[in-house]
Amino acid sequence: MSEADAPTADDEPASLLELEGVHTYYGESHILEGIDLAVEEGEIVALIGRNGVGKTTTLRSILQLTPPREGTVRFRGEDVTGESTHEVAGRGVGWVPEDRRMFGYLTVEENIRVSVGPDQEYEPLREYVFDLFPDLERFREKEARNLSGGQQQMLSIARGMVGDNDLLLVDEPSEGLAPMIVDQVVDALREASAETTMVLVEQNFPLAMDLADRFYLLDHGRVVVSDTTEGVTADDERIRRYLSA
Repeated sequence: MSEADAPTADDEPASLLELEGVHTYYGESHILEGIDLAVEEGEIVALIGRNGVGKTTTLRSILQLTPPREGTVRFRGEDVTGESTHEVAGRGVGWVPEDRRMFGYLTVEENIRVSVGPDQEYEPLREYVFDLFPDLERFREKEARNLSGGQQQMLSIARGMVGDNDLLLVDEPSEGLAPMIVDQVVDALREASAETTMVLVEQNFPLAMDLADRFYLLDHGRVVVSDTTEGVTADDERIRRYLSA
């Protein structure tokens, strides 16, 4: 191979998602102070850290719900910084928000139906999520506002899963749920990860380490530790100093 034919760094495929030097504010409050991270196709990446360090703001910055004032967000190598949230979602980025936003006066099945893209077949996707979440099938005619908190979380995840998404941003999926429901949610996320890359914000540290392939630990709006999750526990000194109150 000649020197001219040798591969260069520019020939390397881009990560599915890249954040480079992202600074995000709420008003005058500087929340993200230069976030750098990358997510490869097919993996689950967890964002961990204490409350208020910028985890959810990172998800909002990716979706351009709270656009960065500085830095770049790339999806499939293309700069999406400054695009509308609708445009970013149209590229294949889905969101399972912490507050489980859904259509409260629509039934479970109607919520699922409106989440399916125009080029997707509805019936197989509906059966897919009903197999994962039998409760949703049982209450398919029930309005979403009348579901329990656990059932609403299942529906929120189901809506994200049936959308035509290459990347799913999942914010605090286990918060406020009973342990048995958490187990169902974890199983569903693991199942969904076979088809969809995920960025997961999760306060339950053991759960995050169990689900994710890699993690980024945030503190005061910056990445302070990043690594694979294999063998990582809360007793790790690198982790404990940032997670302890």
